[in-house]
Amino acid sequence: MITTSLTTLFGLRYPLVLAPMAGVAGGRLAAAVSNAGALGLVGGGYGNRDWLQRELTLVRAETEGPWGVGLITWAVDEGVLDYALSFQPHAVMLSFGDPRRFAPAIKAAGCKLICQVQDVAGAQLAQEAGADIVVAQGTEGGGHGGARATLPLVPIAVDAVAPLPVIAAGGIADGRGLAAALMLGAHGALLGTRFFASSEALGSAAIKQCLIEATGEQTQRTQVFDVVRGYHWPPGFTGRAVRNRFMQRWDGNEAGLTAALEMERPAFQAAVQADDYDTAMVWASEAVDLIQSTDSAATLVTRICAQAEAQLRAGAQLLS
Repeated sequence: MITTSLTTLFGLRYPLVLAPMAGVAGGRLAAAVSNAGALGLVGGGYGNRDWLQRELTLVRAETEGPWGVGLITWAVDEGVLDYALSFQPHAVMLSFGDPRRFAPAIKAAGCKLICQVQDVAGAQLAQEAGADIVVAQGTEGGGHGGARATLPLVPIAVDAVAPLPVIAAGGIADGRGLAAALMLGAHGALLGTRFFASSEALGSAAIKQCLIEATGEQTQRTQVFDVVRGYHWPPGFTGRAVRNRFMQRWDGNEAGLTAALEMERPAFQAAVQADDYDTAMVWASEAVDLIQSTDSAATLVTRICAQAEAQLRAGAQLLS
């Protein structure tokens, strides 16, 4: 068994966290991860109340283990946060923005504050806000993120906010990645794309098959899917997705896409409904090559952590 500050803080069996992927990490997936001995986070995203009500009710009913909810910091307000806190999560994860506005309410609710950051300044801001854990997210991750790579960012963040525990994210999809994160000084790892291809994740069989077939070389960071959906992300944040015809057509011509939204947005929305992934986005990390099948969340948790333990033992044999 691997024991870290993360496992001790939440009473976990494994130092693994489910990334709160908006629209993907619903209550069923979060509960399955928590029931398996890791920390499941519901992807609250932009704060849709109907979605939160359904998924937070589900996770609370299906697990007695610790669980939490993630929110996009710049996109939500105090009302959304208060609503999420009313379900009594054990943790709230804030990503992509200054957490200081929301930190007091989270702490007052007796909830642990997890802050995901993409650079050292963000890590230090999270520490100032009173975060219990910092997630250092590298650019290799799927979905939204920054520009710094995981391998250098994690130890730099560890040094910058010590003794505050850091967990690693971005391009981690198996136990070797978890073991590497621990050797960088992290206290665990947060995984998204690998859990997207799980039986409990929200999303169609078609999109999960896209993940199985995709390679890391086919992924790219872009703004076009935010433009077409009408999400005005702050500067510096892009989304990593599998390249498709829509991205190839519009990436680098965001002004043209904005001018054509009257026609392009309805067509995009129809593509999402039809599972047409030549147009609709498939968020995916550079580690997508490591996904060979759709598995249960419990299988993934136990397999990844067993592999990490084996990798750490093997590494110790290298010492003479």
